[in-house]
Amino acid sequence: MIWINGQPQEFISVKDRALQFGDGCFTTARIEKGQVIASLAHLERLQQACKRLLIHYVDWEALQQEVMSAAAMRPTGVLKVILSRGVGGRGYSASGCQQASRIIILSDYPAHYHQLRQTGVKLALSTIRLGRNPLLAGIKHLNRLEQVLIRTELEQTDADEALVLDTQGLLVECCAANLFWRKGEDVFTPDVTQAGVNGIQRQWVMRLLAEQGCKVREVSVPPQTLEEADEIFITNALMPMLPVAQIENRFYHSRTLFNRIGEHDFQGHL
Repeated sequence: MIWINGQPQEFISVKDRALQFGDGCFTTARIEKGQVIASLAHLERLQQACKRLLIHYVDWEALQQEVMSAAAMRPTGVLKVILSRGVGGRGYSASGCQQASRIIILSDYPAHYHQLRQTGVKLALSTIRLGRNPLLAGIKHLNRLEQVLIRTELEQTDADEALVLDTQGLLVECCAANLFWRKGEDVFTPDVTQAGVNGIQRQWVMRLLAEQGCKVREVSVPPQTLEEADEIFITNALMPMLPVAQIENRFYHSRTLFNRIGEHDFQGHL
């Protein structure tokens, strides 16, 4: 089901800047028992992204009500919220944009995540590199052509996810997930200030580990670093965590951190 500005419909103006320029942002959330998991964090993500993108005139009160109403329609599922600058302006100019567009999409939960929690994830090293752009790094803006190319390449392999580097050959993330690894007692995740997404689940894992006295180090390192890892797992708001069993021809068996963190529920309703 799809709603645009609170109305059930599937069509949007060809003048909308989401279509014209990818001028907007989005978030994707998990629904459990008719509620959005970590809904406050998702709302804050959208607000931060709009601030970075200089998108004004978002009716946040209406959006929150629309999100809650949509989530209540399903016991489980996926809710995606897209915000665009709306209709207006000529060319790249945003002059004339008076109202941001709100798009909500409700869909089924990816059932294969349940199986991957048992079997573990296989990663393939992508040949598609992410461009370094600190101005847009961290947020989920609508320009996702790099991820489209990564996913298209991934679908030609038997892997479940892609291991993605930036244009300097440093680890960033997966196609649709953040990356963590453990070596001994030390935990690491790639720095995403130059490229990639600072995911909600990534932030939650880092806070949880800090509360347990285990600080996560954000690093800029090449993929060969993972050869020395004892344990690897990936995260996003839907999974929310999956253990990595294989990267190319290297296998990983430890699930120490995965099992420990998996005991905690990823929550945070509005």
